[in-house]
Amino acid sequence: MDNDGVDMVRRKRSSSEIAGAREARAIAANLGREARSTRQRRRLTQHHLGLRVGLSQSEISHLEAGHGQGTSIATWTAIGIALGRPLAIGFGRDIVPAPQDEGHLAGQELLLRLAAAHGRIGQFELATRAADPSLSIDVCLRDSKAQLLIVAEVWNRIDDLGAAARMMSRKVAEATALAATHQPPDLVVWCWLLFDTAANRDIVRRYPAVLKATFDGSSLAWVEALTRGATAAGATGHRLD
Repeated sequence: MDNDGVDMVRRKRSSSEIAGAREARAIAANLGREARSTRQRRRLTQHHLGLRVGLSQSEISHLEAGHGQGTSIATWTAIGIALGRPLAIGFGRDIVPAPQDEGHLAGQELLLRLAAAHGRIGQFELATRAADPSLSIDVCLRDSKAQLLIVAEVWNRIDDLGAAARMMSRKVAEATALAATHQPPDLVVWCWLLFDTAANRDIVRRYPAVLKATFDGSSLAWVEALTRGATAAGATGHRLD
């Protein structure tokens, strides 16, 4: 207790602090071993190395023994320079690296979650050709009640509008063949989910006639269909901006 009779509660260290201290000790031990072996190869005494970096012989001995976790980066850097082995410091790779297609996955994740919320069956990267699994639909949603097969493509950025439209036509044709195997056959409808980026907005602004000829559905209707589970029957396809 302090003079006021109040218990002094020591803050509990976080898991990151505990792991950090443990890792710092390991790094200091490794640096100490490396410093000692390099110093010996350079035929330097601890006293001579200390003179180069402004430390006493006992301080150099302390560091070489692996007790330098509290030593400043500036001091370790000076030791590295004095030994002719500059210190290299940097963060390691991510423990949990982000997927290369993280942005695209976010759109697919959204569509699949919305589908599950409204009782639709969602399929991720549905292969449309058995002979070539690389040809797939980003997200395919089946609405068994409405007898619909929804083909949804996610676009972070459209660099070739014509190629994107041709690819969509192929996927819709292949999805239609798949839908024909269902009993009764499903109606295939389709849409694009465009990320709200400057590049995509510019595409929509500059080529409204091209997009209208490709998609004759309603963006608002697709918002209702995907976010609230409304029917998309009667729509051929549209982009969802």
